[in-house]
Amino acid sequence: MDAKLVNPFVDAFTTVMPQMGFPEPKRVKMGVQNTNAVGLGVSVIVGFTKQIRGNVVYNMSEDTAKFIASTMMMGMPVAEFDAMAQSAISEMSNMLTANAATNLTGMGFEVDISTPSLSIGKDFQVKISDGQYLTVEMDLAGHTVELDIAVEQQ
Repeated sequence: MDAKLVNPFVDAFTTVMPQMGFPEPKRVKMGVQNTNAVGLGVSVIVGFTKQIRGNVVYNMSEDTAKFIASTMMMGMPVAEFDAMAQSAISEMSNMLTANAATNLTGMGFEVDISTPSLSIGKDFQVKISDGQYLTVEMDLAGHTVELDIAVEQQ
C-alpha cells in the first residue's frame, strides 16, 4: 500500500474531529494487517471506487462510540448505543470519508464513496482487502479509534 494514499485519511481525522468539538487526536501507532479487520464493538465500513478502490473501516469499542456520539450531540448523555447514537457514528464516518475523498481529489484522483455500513458486535471479522492493509490507531481524548485502510490506485 502506498503511504501517500493513507495520509488523506489520517489528515481527515485530525482535521474533522476537532471541528466537531473533540481535542486534537493523536496517532498512537501504525501496523500492517492481513485481509480481515476484527470488530472492536462498533465498525463502520465505507468503500471507494473510480481511481482509488478499496475500503476504510472506522473501528472502535462501544464505549468509544457512545463517547463520540455524546460529544457530537453537545454532551447529551448516551447510556446505550441506540438508533440516535448509531446515526451520529454513521454521520461521523461520512464526514471523515468525504474529507479524505476531498484530500484524494486534491491529489488528482477521481473518487466516489459508498454509503457507510455500520456493524455492531465484537470479534467478528470483515474482509476489507485481498491482501494487506494498514491500521492506524488514533487516540481521541483517551479513546481509541482504529482506522483500517485498504485502498489502492487503479
